[in-house]
Amino acid sequence: MSTVTQPQPSIQLNNAVELPAIGFGVFQTPPDATVGAVETAIKTGYRLIDTAAAYLNERQVGEAIARSGLDRSELFVQTKLWISDYGRDRALRAFDVSRRKLGVEYVDLYLLHQPVPTHFDETVAAYQAPEELLADGRVRAIGVCNFGEQQLTDLIARSEVVPAVNQVELHPFYVQPALREAHARVGIISQAWSPLGGVNRYRPADPNAVRNPLAHPLVIRLAEKYGKTPAQVVLRWHVDHGTSAIPKSTRPERIAENLDLFDFVLSAEDVAAIDGLDTGVRGGPDPNAIDPERYPRTIPD
Repeated sequence: MSTVTQPQPSIQLNNAVELPAIGFGVFQTPPDATVGAVETAIKTGYRLIDTAAAYLNERQVGEAIARSGLDRSELFVQTKLWISDYGRDRALRAFDVSRRKLGVEYVDLYLLHQPVPTHFDETVAAYQAPEELLADGRVRAIGVCNFGEQQLTDLIARSEVVPAVNQVELHPFYVQPALREAHARVGIISQAWSPLGGVNRYRPADPNAVRNPLAHPLVIRLAEKYGKTPAQVVLRWHVDHGTSAIPKSTRPERIAENLDLFDFVLSAEDVAAIDGLDTGVRGGPDPNAIDPERYPRTIPD
């Protein structure tokens, strides 16, 4: 297994906390595969680990962190509050459950997993819990996931702390320029889930058109130009945009490949060319359709 040794860039959040630009995700990684994958990632050089209560693998992430032998301060651990625990009191209790499963004294970044438009008062109340945790020092930064521009505006108007991060679907086929501009205006960092477009459901009218960003001729050509893989080009595109990205894999060679990004930079023209692949088509679920009735999952202790 290779270890990435190039210096890794970080992104300063709006409260001066440093967020590693590239992290390791465990969405849909089965619990029995999570410990090994996270152990491999940490040994490879990842220092940002992303999980969520709803992934049902926080305990396994915590086991891998404990096995790493690293000082807690060397890792950036982030997790998410699921919608079944929205509301201030439920959210505070859910945080304690996540922290216990992870086996950590504090969480570096705590995120609301989704907006719930039909229960937005509860969404706002849920955000009050991370605000309290931040004030108490139990988290170092707070944020949200999958919030649209208007939802961010409404949340900020009704809360005290501007989210440090909004984790959203973001990849070459779904670039979200307007949302990223809105983030920049208020000092929110964009963090990409599905940064390589793996969730993509783009269905072009031309049946022969490319549906996978990594197979697009432009990305392949740029990979040849820079002597890198298509995945490395796309992840470097995120870094060059100032975006944090959290690719996932359980294969050691892919885990290493996805972090081997810091010995090249895309030209401004090549960044813009990748931007031009945007289809405007979301691959994941529409955040406006998230509600407890459609997504009744609850999180076990």
